[in-house]
Amino acid sequence: MLGKKLKELRKENKMTLEDVAEKCGVSRQTISKWESEETLPDILKCKKLAVLYNVSVDSLLLEDDELLDEERNGKYIFGIVKVGDRGQIVIPSKARKVFQIHFGDQLLILGDIHKGLAIMKVDEIKDIVLGKDE
Repeated sequence: MLGKKLKELRKENKMTLEDVAEKCGVSRQTISKWESEETLPDILKCKKLAVLYNVSVDSLLLEDDELLDEERNGKYIFGIVKVGDRGQIVIPSKARKVFQIHFGDQLLILGDIHKGLAIMKVDEIKDIVLGKDE
């Protein structure tokens, strides 16, 4: 499972085996072996990979059903993301799948000083405003 996640994250980040190898201080063959699960990275390399892909170590190591709790009235924990130097965040792939967020979708960011931030698809807001909420 870890190998599949590593390969997906590398492709999502448009990186080559060589790019990842250089950032992690290992060979391209080592990255290939991790992705095929012929070998596994040690915990220090997992930390480097998590930072590189802007995900938590937990999201790399845990199975999706261990990371997500779908039994709590439709509420999820998708892990921790890191804010980039220009304020960007990466929405975890599982969250994008669950909420059907795709490349090019417009998102509305709402905030409450006491409750935090909320992100909604603009299309969903239009449906609510126009009375098309199901």
